[in-house]
Amino acid sequence: MTLWLTLLGMALVTFALRAAFLVLPPGTELPAFFKRALRYVPAAVLTAIWAPEVLVQNEQLPAGVVAIAVAWRWRMTFATIIAGLLALHLFAWLI
Repeated sequence: MTLWLTLLGMALVTFALRAAFLVLPPGTELPAFFKRALRYVPAAVLTAIWAPEVLVQNEQLPAGVVAIAVAWRWRMTFATIIAGLLALHLFAWLI
C-alpha cells in the first residue's frame, strides 16, 4: 500500500509541475530567474542520466572523458556521439 501511495504522490507532483505552465493566465510572464534557470534543465537532466553510469564502469570513464573533450572542443553532437562510442569500444577492447 505504501508503494502505491508513493507512486500516486510522485505522479501528482509531476503532473502539477508540468500543468503549472499550461494553466497560468495568458498574460503571465515568468520571472527572469526562471527563464535563465530553464535553459540549464536539459544539460542537467542528461548529466543526471549518464554520470552515474560512467563513473561505475572502468572503460566508460575514459570514454566519457574523450566525449566531453570532443563536445567541449567542437560543440558538435554527432561528433561527440561518434567519438564517445569509438572510445568506449577501444577502451573496452584494451581493458
